[in-house]
Amino acid sequence: MPDKSIAMDTTHTAIVKRLMELHIRQSECYHRLIDVLERQQVFIETGSEESILAHVGLGEQIIAEIWTIQKTIDPLEALSPADTPLDSAVLAIKAALDSLNNQAMAQSEHNKMLLSKRMAAVRSEITILENNPLAISARRSLYAQVNTPTLIDIRG
Repeated sequence: MPDKSIAMDTTHTAIVKRLMELHIRQSECYHRLIDVLERQQVFIETGSEESILAHVGLGEQIIAEIWTIQKTIDPLEALSPADTPLDSAVLAIKAALDSLNNQAMAQSEHNKMLLSKRMAAVRSEITILENNPLAISARRSLYAQVNTPTLIDIRG
């Protein structure tokens, strides 16, 4: 009977150790994501479209990595015996991960709002330019100067 208890403790220790490693890796991903989102905010405010797109792609890659790690964490947590509580360090890092997730979500929502405002401003500029009387008359005068043939020589 003691052998089963030792095996259970060893398994639990291995699970806790692996969970800690995965949670730390996930935490690092969240820190990178928050950094990317903060830099993205600067690019939204300055209007650098290429940089915005690059950071959106980078953010998506980091989010995919976070989800991949989470897919590994879920089964490990399910393997942990129900009567054995998770290590306090694992619980502390899970709480920190929740906080980082909330921070990333808030920054993402803030960037989304800034991007919506920026797009509205660009649409407004386009509308103003389209309805500008000088631009309309310039377009008309460009086409007014084109010589339109009246006779066609079919003999060649």
